[in-house]
Amino acid sequence: MQTVVASSHRIQHLTIHSRRRIATVRSFAASDTSNRSRGGLPRFYSETLPPSKGNVTRVQGDEFWHMTKVLRLNANDRVELFNGTGGVIEGCIQRIDRTGLDFMALEDPKVIPAMGIEWHVYAAFGTLKGGRADWLVEKCTELGASSVTPLLTERSSSITENRVDRLQRIVLAAIKQCQRLHEMTLKPPMKIGSLLPVVAQSKLAFLAAAEATPLVNALSFSKKEASGLIIIGPEGDFTEEEVKLMTGAGATAVGLGPCRLRVETATIALLATLMLWSDSQPPHP
Repeated sequence: MQTVVASSHRIQHLTIHSRRRIATVRSFAASDTSNRSRGGLPRFYSETLPPSKGNVTRVQGDEFWHMTKVLRLNANDRVELFNGTGGVIEGCIQRIDRTGLDFMALEDPKVIPAMGIEWHVYAAFGTLKGGRADWLVEKCTELGASSVTPLLTERSSSITENRVDRLQRIVLAAIKQCQRLHEMTLKPPMKIGSLLPVVAQSKLAFLAAAEATPLVNALSFSKKEASGLIIIGPEGDFTEEEVKLMTGAGATAVGLGPCRLRVETATIALLATLMLWSDSQPPHP
């Protein structure tokens, strides 16, 4: 009887795993189908791009699996590669074997410069559960954040290493889905003490805090800069001492409305507002 029960649990586990895998495949396929319906080519990440038209780059690993097993692309199909630093190139699949495929460039690579303010997010999300940290990082990527750093505070003091690895995979998937050409960097966890010098050197640093000056009011006195910081506390908020340290270093405390927001909600609300505000400002000299 114990063997039958164990086998039943095993089958159930495999069934759930298979359903999740199928859902992931469908998500990727739907994303790329949408891209093609808008006239764009499927786009994949490659650290190395061909230097010029006619050159070949080898694609392996997860991107090779995505191209051949999920989308079932074949030789001569046209695709794009991007390197996460603004480089993108159009080409075709020249040859496929068991370990990878050869991508041949049909044009010289293009380099697209980054535009607007580079927003760097410092959020205390290490203790979030149930996929909420995944959602925060994914949406920061889609909204255009330049980097996300897990912030270690008195009330959110750790984040596991295997969780960071998972978040890295979520970042890459989100970059491809939203068609951005510049990668969103997931940085190593940082303590408040290490953040203070970064705040002191920044001309734009916004700290979400209860009962602070409304964000829109604070923005009326702000000017566009090359980069800025967004700082969000943990569940339970920053301690009074932490707020004093950061505002003393130069951060502007801002309010996000009368309701108490979850960490991920506050992060996305603040980032989305600042992205829209920075896009409306004249170019930085």
